Amino acid sequence: VQLQASGGGLVQAGGSLRLSCAASGRTFGDYSMGWFRRAPGKERAIVASISSRSGGSTYYSDSVKGRFTISRDNAKNTMYLQMNSLKPEDTAVYYCGADILLTRVQRATPSYWGQGTLVTVSS
Repeated sequence: VQLQASGGGLVQAGGSLRLSCAASGRTFGDYSMGWFRRAPGKERAIVASISSRSGGSTYYSDSVKGRFTISRDNAKNTMYLQMNSLKPEDTAVYYCGADILLTRVQRATPSYWGQGTLVTVSS
């Protein structure tokens, strides 16, 4: 499966952005998906994940819980990350990932990766 992330940009603290991850090549609904980020000087880490099919199971890292919302539209082969109340510490390159196994997504080791999209939050 090929993944294309988009939607990053520069935003002031307290603002919002929505990231999109468009997928092609395989049956999108079969894949669990996730958003990950690599902040300056840090390793890439999971931000949120969503299970396959209806996406009934979601996970958020403690740092974004209550501010970010992950969702998917299987008809459009697209996953989203709505980011609200952004903070300067959210500045990072954001990546989307996909795997048949949700556990691999949750461990930040999905089989498929999109290219990153840069999110910069100014104070």
